[in-house]
Amino acid sequence: MMNLFLTRAARVSSLTKHNAVAAFNSSRCVHSLPIPATVEAEEISGAKPAEVLNLVQGKWIRSSNWNTILDPLNGEPFIKVAEVEESGIQPFVESLSSCPKHGLHNPFKAPERYLLYGDITTKAAHMLSLPKVTDFFAKLIQRVSPKSYQQAFSEVFVTQKFLENFCGDQVRFLARSFSVPGNHLGQQSHGFRWPYGPVAIITPFNFPLEIPVLQLMGALYMGNKPVLKVDSKVSIVMEQMLRLLHSCGLPTEDVDFINCDGKTMNKLLLEGNPRMTLFTGSSRVAEKLAGDLKGRVKLEDAGFDWKILGPDVHQEDYIAWVCDQDAYACSGQKCSAQSLLIMHENWSKTSLVSKLKELAERRKLADLTIGPVLTFTTDALLEHTKNLLAIPGSKLLFGGQPLEDHSIPQIYGAIKPTAVYVPLEEIVKDKNYDLVTKEIFGPFQVVTDYKNHQLPIVLEALEKMHAHLTAAVVSNDPLFLQEVIGNTVNGTTYAGLRARTTGAPQNHWFGPAGDPRGAGIGTPEAIKLVWSCHREVIYDYGPVSKGWEIPSST
Repeated sequence: MMNLFLTRAARVSSLTKHNAVAAFNSSRCVHSLPIPATVEAEEISGAKPAEVLNLVQGKWIRSSNWNTILDPLNGEPFIKVAEVEESGIQPFVESLSSCPKHGLHNPFKAPERYLLYGDITTKAAHMLSLPKVTDFFAKLIQRVSPKSYQQAFSEVFVTQKFLENFCGDQVRFLARSFSVPGNHLGQQSHGFRWPYGPVAIITPFNFPLEIPVLQLMGALYMGNKPVLKVDSKVSIVMEQMLRLLHSCGLPTEDVDFINCDGKTMNKLLLEGNPRMTLFTGSSRVAEKLAGDLKGRVKLEDAGFDWKILGPDVHQEDYIAWVCDQDAYACSGQKCSAQSLLIMHENWSKTSLVSKLKELAERRKLADLTIGPVLTFTTDALLEHTKNLLAIPGSKLLFGGQPLEDHSIPQIYGAIKPTAVYVPLEEIVKDKNYDLVTKEIFGPFQVVTDYKNHQLPIVLEALEKMHAHLTAAVVSNDPLFLQEVIGNTVNGTTYAGLRARTTGAPQNHWFGPAGDPRGAGIGTPEAIKLVWSCHREVIYDYGPVSKGWEIPSST
């Protein structure tokens, strides 16, 4: 898949230009693009700040409260976000309340809307495939969540492919029902996928286009009316995407879009009472929401993701490259990033670690293959490194230093890609376990190794983890794969020589396992699980048999 990304990225500038498929009547539209964009990604700066608005009840609105976002690369105030305060949530509450529990459409109500969303998706997939549009969103993503152009392009690519997957009749196929013969003539039971009605979507900063688009469209396909909140640091990306979707026929009243702080959003959820809330983000916030909303949540929370290298050593250069990508692409700010690398002793005897070091040291701020960490400061990252190095037998493999010659603001982190070795026997000790398995959303990983007889200890350590998102078992030994996969639970597990933890495309399930609240993304199964529930309708027409009499009471 990565080779496909690279090939398409190389071709993007040479593809044929297409005419715009829709006009946009706003004076704020940037006319050089075939979409209703209101900003030029490369021109956003302290001298020319962008504005992000809210959308409620079909209208774009400002706010008296503007949150100024600092450029993560130089600290300039470069985006102004109109944030709704607690006193201003009533229009959003009313909008959610206007949607009944049976949704905007369902198999018995307004079924033509399944066709409408198939048409909207067809147009949106085409628009997002246009080279200028692809480039616009890739560069806009880079401005707010700095990552290499290839990583940003890949996010747009996956989003566009997802939309292609749900063109035409594919939306109504999501609502496919089934029937079972009854006990007598005229009786049949039918199972239907039913919307929740008013719902909420909360998504993080690290994938400002892919995560919100895939979850938003899934919610809409199944007949729900969502209110969407994206982290304000990156919400400009989704604001622009909503404008694109409107130009493709999305009814403006179908989605509300709110910018606000966490406290305000919590108040909206409690007063608006959405029937289901999808949250992607930290485990701490996820657990709070689960309690506040009485369990009416689906969660794709944080993951401390592991990779085990099996006893069979193959393709050392390739394995090193994948490990580098998994741990440090997007500066490690992926919920699927490789947090713990567990090497069989056979791998410890190779030059794998030295190759990892060489690959990590290639990463440069100039091309954003390493960049700012938006949820940890430099001091916090270095303090965590120091704490790990205090564990007996641990050592710094590489990194552990701040980036040099940069203007990244101090509210963010800026460190070189880092790896710390911690002995397996120390990791499993109760006094060390929580520290070693603390998720650091940045360019940081823990490395350890094991011997053949220690595999049960490794599996025990994995069993103790509380988040089970992605994992990789790098081996072509079928008995080893069987042992590890059979004794673990991660919802998205890659197995085999080319196994990875990151880079999930749109063609398979991505989500945690082991938790009934776990949410998936990207596939028909994920959409149906997250955005609909089961409803059974039992038809019983009769006839009543001749000569029927009222029986004795029972």
